[in-house]
Amino acid sequence: MVVTDQMQRSITLNSNPKRIISLVPSQTELLADLGLDSEVVGITKFCIHPNRWFREKPRIGGTKNVKHEVIESLNPDLIIANKEENSREDIAKLSEQYPVWISDIKDLDSALTMIESVGEICDRIPQAKRISDEINTSFEALANSELNQKRVAYLIWNKPYMAAGHDTFINHMLGICGFENAVSPTMGRYPKLDMDWWESVELDYVLLSSEPFPFKAKHIEDIKKFVPSARVEIVDGEAFSWYGSRLIKSPEYFRQLIYDLSRTTSD
Repeated sequence: MVVTDQMQRSITLNSNPKRIISLVPSQTELLADLGLDSEVVGITKFCIHPNRWFREKPRIGGTKNVKHEVIESLNPDLIIANKEENSREDIAKLSEQYPVWISDIKDLDSALTMIESVGEICDRIPQAKRISDEINTSFEALANSELNQKRVAYLIWNKPYMAAGHDTFINHMLGICGFENAVSPTMGRYPKLDMDWWESVELDYVLLSSEPFPFKAKHIEDIKKFVPSARVEIVDGEAFSWYGSRLIKSPEYFRQLIYDLSRTTSD
């Protein structure tokens, strides 16, 4: 069968895959929730969910530096990757030998499309539809009016400080929560924030993501030196950036975050 990935590439499969390698943590968790325990034969060292897979499944390296010899030994009939999270060089090399299905996620709609497409490819259509519907229902119920127009910087890296810019999935999640991303669209998708930027920007909140850089409480005071009037919070990076089945849990996390921030703002 011939399937089309989110890069509009045609992928030829002899049948529904029986030996899958996932190069993306959030998509690995999706495969687990689709009931593909036997079919998934390899994951990355960053695929921490589910924990049993993290402990037991063979690891093929990281998302940016896969071990091609390990992949070859696992003999996959499908590799699931992502445009942003995996390197172009790795994908090109792997595509010469194996079917590689690439996702391209920028918003909730493209995430839901990915979920249902993976379900179709892996013969798990009902399970994928259930996950997609549950995510849809949860997000439809998310109230976000209390934080409307509050300006935020969402930091993903330290030294140098880097933020999630526009045209990213994180930016879309911020918008759903009612935040206004203070990073200018002209600055790129993941810009570095220099001192001139900090001195010129007006912020209500700075959100420090728990990943990919693991921000801790000690970093809050460092940020406050730049923007003493802003509230600085550490947030769950998985809730904002994992675009697989973990999205089921994101709205409830967002609701609590919105409540906590709006309550402080009004006090």
